[in-house]
Amino acid sequence: MEFSSPFTQPRLLLALSFCWLVLALLQAYALNSFGWEGNVVLSDSSISTVLLILMGFILVNILRFYRPRPDQYWFLLSYCTVFALMWLFTSFEFLLLCNEDEINYEVFLIRSLPIRFIFGFFTMGWVTMLTIIWHNQQDQKAHQRRRAHAEKLAREAELLNLREQLNPHFLFNSLNSISALVGTRPAEARHMIHQLSDFLRGTLKKEEDQWVSLAEELNHLQLYLDIEKVRFGHRLQTEITAEPGCAEMHLPPMLLQPLVENAIKFGLYDTTGTVVISLQAQCLENYLRLTVQNPFDPQTARPRQGTGFGLSSVQRRLYLLFARNDLFTTQTDGSVFTTILIIPQL
Repeated sequence: MEFSSPFTQPRLLLALSFCWLVLALLQAYALNSFGWEGNVVLSDSSISTVLLILMGFILVNILRFYRPRPDQYWFLLSYCTVFALMWLFTSFEFLLLCNEDEINYEVFLIRSLPIRFIFGFFTMGWVTMLTIIWHNQQDQKAHQRRRAHAEKLAREAELLNLREQLNPHFLFNSLNSISALVGTRPAEARHMIHQLSDFLRGTLKKEEDQWVSLAEELNHLQLYLDIEKVRFGHRLQTEITAEPGCAEMHLPPMLLQPLVENAIKFGLYDTTGTVVISLQAQCLENYLRLTVQNPFDPQTARPRQGTGFGLSSVQRRLYLLFARNDLFTTQTDGSVFTTILIIPQL
């Protein structure tokens, strides 16, 4: 727990000082209305106020280190009573000492004790109430900070987990392809190993909170496509277009690869012949719009079974980053499957 006090806040300290000054002036006015002047008014109002501030300071510091539970707030009444009595006794002794030469002052002081006690009790109650409210607000803010930090850590852990689940899926497919090429086409196998090494090296350098430009993401995506073209040969064709100005717009790293991987999976696995995977980037006001299209066979079961882990992971990443569900959409038009991403530019 962070031990702090309202007196450590400059604005609150200034407001409290103003309130104490007003109380001192009111007490001086009340004494003057009873016919007291000069030294009596000055000593009575100043000594009473200073001692009241001292008692309030002690009470605030006690509440700083120990506060009763909400079901034990009735203890606060005893605090107020004890400190009001301590203030009353201390101020009585000091005031008698400072005004011992004043005629009838002792009688006046004794008669005013009930009013002074009520005044001290309510002042201590006011100080206690403000202190408890202030500490409760600080506890609530600290709780919100801890909760936000925990949610951030959980979000980062989930994002990292999503990223880590993507690479092994692609890696296993690539290693299987390399294994198949080693015996028949060793030169292509070596070339694919180099491409895979470059792809993985670029992946390891990327962090979720460090966005990349569309140009960087497309360059990294091209390494992935070159590897896949070794696997599928002439059957895989790609068309990548971007409007002028889109290259400098930013997006989370490794966001396009699972989309294209999904397009290849449902485009080439479920169809025969040449397949064209298209990717279009459009610049909107404060948004980057990415569209990935691939053909698929409507008669096969896979597209009807869901979008697969790749698309669901991208959708989840966008929600974790922006807390929005409208940035990811999919649609089908005949035998064409379309995935649309909208990336806000922060």
